[in-house]
Amino acid sequence: MTDSLLGRVAAPRLETGARVMPADLLSVLAPRLETGARLTPALKTDSAFARVVVPGVGVLVAANVLNNRVARRLAPLTSAVAAGTLVALARRAGLTWQEMGFTDPTRGAKIGGVLAAAVAVVYTAGVLTPRTRPLFLDERALRLSRARLAEEVLVQVPLGTVLLEEVAFRGVLPAALRRVCGPVASVAGASALFGLWHVLPSLDMASANPSLGRLASGEAGSARPGAGSVGSEAGSARQGAGAVRVVAGSVAATGLAGVAFHELRRRGGLLAPALLHLATNTLGYVAGRAARRLARAGAAVPIAAPPARRSGALF
Repeated sequence: MTDSLLGRVAAPRLETGARVMPADLLSVLAPRLETGARLTPALKTDSAFARVVVPGVGVLVAANVLNNRVARRLAPLTSAVAAGTLVALARRAGLTWQEMGFTDPTRGAKIGGVLAAAVAVVYTAGVLTPRTRPLFLDERALRLSRARLAEEVLVQVPLGTVLLEEVAFRGVLPAALRRVCGPVASVAGASALFGLWHVLPSLDMASANPSLGRLASGEAGSARPGAGSVGSEAGSARQGAGAVRVVAGSVAATGLAGVAFHELRRRGGLLAPALLHLATNTLGYVAGRAARRLARAGAAVPIAAPPARRSGALF
């Protein structure tokens, strides 16, 4: 931008040998100052892709593998470093805080708080309904001790999951992609990447939630007697197909959720989708524990035995 301004002012004068005066530069800059136009160079589309999107995706791939396969307990540290790196890339490339969604905290808190309360209501209804209760019995939550459960809810989910995912998929990536391909395609691209981000977690979900796996493979709510011994190859094939469906369904569902989250980000900044995201994940752990307690209570209720027959009694 600076080179083009100097060229517009200096080139004609250099040709005639005239001196370039400060007033000449002001004559070009004044209209831009009056209209509020930016004086700094605009971020070029090829620069946005090369300087933000490409390295940003690389950072996310590394963080995904570390958080899901290599060092899961260190996810808060890994995610914080990755989120900071993405923001640094974006700022260095010229993206503003507003473009990345760091705006409207008050409005975002209101919107996100209302939606978080709605999540709590839906989870409560699901846990209290016997038909849907098994879907909450996820071994990833049920096998945790109380201390580890508190760590997941208070540290791992907020810092290890929500922070990075919101900064990356609702903040930096859509802002950079918007410079490259416009608003609609940027949301679609960032949401697709958000769906793919969940491939590794959904593989764990398929094995940790048997009810969900059976539902995806087309089996009944409970295993049939002898299904494991007769036709084991067919059973394994069904389990494999069920895992594929769980992964595909998770990718599709989270991709669509990414579109909805981005609309929340547009209305209330990053805080609105972050609060909904936080409630969805943390309350899921609580719902899983509550579902197990209710399931055990239901199983422990003794069936009333018929009264003992007295001598000569008909019944």
